[in-house]
Amino acid sequence: MARSRSRWTPPLYSLLLSVVILGPLLGPGYLLLRDAVSTPRSYFTDSAWGIADAAARAVPQDAAIAALSTVFDGGLVVKAILLLALWLTGWGAAVMARTALPTAPLPALLVASTVAVWNPYVAERLLQGHWSLLVGYAALPWTVVAALAVRQGRSWWALAVCLAAAGLTPTGALLAATIALVVLALPGGARRGLRVVGALGLAAVASAPWLAATAVSGNGVEQADPAGWAAFAARAEPGLGTLGSLAGLGGIWNSDAVPGSRTGIFALMGTVLLLTVVAFGVRPLIRRRGNPVIVGLGVVALLAIAVPALAATGPGLAMARALGETVPGAGLLRDSQKWVALAMPIYALAAAAAFSRRHRPNPVQPTALSAVQRTRFGSAVAIVALLIALPDLAWGVGNSLRPVTYPASWQAVATELDGAAGDVAVLPAGMFRRFPYSGTAPVLDPAPRMLPLDVLQTGELIVAGGTVRGEGKRATDVQNAVLAGESADTIARMGVGWVLVENTTPGELGESERTLNPLDVVYSDEQLTLYRVPNPMIVESRPATVVVAAHLAWAILLLGGLAVGLLGRIRVRRTHQP
Repeated sequence: MARSRSRWTPPLYSLLLSVVILGPLLGPGYLLLRDAVSTPRSYFTDSAWGIADAAARAVPQDAAIAALSTVFDGGLVVKAILLLALWLTGWGAAVMARTALPTAPLPALLVASTVAVWNPYVAERLLQGHWSLLVGYAALPWTVVAALAVRQGRSWWALAVCLAAAGLTPTGALLAATIALVVLALPGGARRGLRVVGALGLAAVASAPWLAATAVSGNGVEQADPAGWAAFAARAEPGLGTLGSLAGLGGIWNSDAVPGSRTGIFALMGTVLLLTVVAFGVRPLIRRRGNPVIVGLGVVALLAIAVPALAATGPGLAMARALGETVPGAGLLRDSQKWVALAMPIYALAAAAAFSRRHRPNPVQPTALSAVQRTRFGSAVAIVALLIALPDLAWGVGNSLRPVTYPASWQAVATELDGAAGDVAVLPAGMFRRFPYSGTAPVLDPAPRMLPLDVLQTGELIVAGGTVRGEGKRATDVQNAVLAGESADTIARMGVGWVLVENTTPGELGESERTLNPLDVVYSDEQLTLYRVPNPMIVESRPATVVVAAHLAWAILLLGGLAVGLLGRIRVRRTHQP
């Protein structure tokens, strides 16, 4: 009975935490907050494949959503994936603790789940709109469990699923691959060399979509804007400094994407509460220093905190800029705080270890039962402390995660463009918007995911009052031409067949009226105005066969691994049936 309770309580508890966090978002509507954009339907554009002008950052995420939204509502898909990610984070932390610490009782497993789900990293990435990064974060504890199974000579299917799921984004792929390779490369277990090579192969397939897209489009060879390293460096929170903020799993670069409780001195108190719970388990883990996996995860956690802290210093920024100038694709590393996710597995294990002393009732020594009760009480206190440390993570991170409803104008414009030729230029200039229906935070323009044609995007970001240059050279040229009031023939020769003006958001319009006045208005209302550019030059799409093949390989790795695991479980159950 106790074993059954230990197996089913953690997933139910993790699901409860996830619903408490995402509550407001689970109603009707769409996620539209900073970098997060969900739409009723997405399309297989060059941008979705990652072979447009800008770097392949949302690959294979956008193509996967485009595929799923042909059957299901795209907003529902994104919300389901996000809920699943948070649920699996907590459940995975409990399974990892039970696997690595066999004596961990149920209360200890619940503490591990709470540490993994209820922390500043989750809150800040939700507020920044990095829902797909949280899928990679969720994969980390499961990756530890799967890699431990491989070390014991068991099946590889679980590791394949973990790496593929994390590979929904490039960062997630790198996070999970790092954990997998560390666990598999450590001494002990079966066939050390073979398992490392196998993990590298699986990681390559999981990363194939963005690697292929980068190779085909050539965007990965562009130097990252030097201004981006300082703009995206980890940030010190009140009373903590950069190192303390990172140790508390906080410190995201955007000071606006932070829960209210982390903007004042309470950030110090919350961090102390979190680190106290973790610290109680450090000594029990040190006693297990003969276990190379625990040692390896501890070293990874220290580096995941120390390196981003060093990267935020003057010498660190200078080294980062030099890296960006010499290493293709190094811009992927510039949001250094996101790598703090690698500390989560050892934090969860330490929290569980603090309450993992096994007490056996003894009728001769009745105090043994009180020791069990003290462990349960201590676990409950730890969980309450973790919840208090970040009270406004509840209910949509202080009700910031609220679904929005798009005006019908978007669907009308999408219908108008269906099957048309030419790319779409958008006004006002820039990639971020403030619509009346999107709240006060800036949001990514939904047009690229809402419309069936490629929408030209410069990739330029406004960060902390400064500008970080994007990779979209052609999009920048088109934007400059429209703002300068160039003729319709000029932008038609640049491959533009349509200009969409988003009327309800502020932004730079320049002399665009001179470009727009001669054009035919195809659709217009209070929200959107769509202009047709006559005789656009059709820009040949880059060859995407290898990119499509890479996406298919990733999907097969994910779905094939799940199928193998499911069939294996069915076979085992049939074998054990009388």
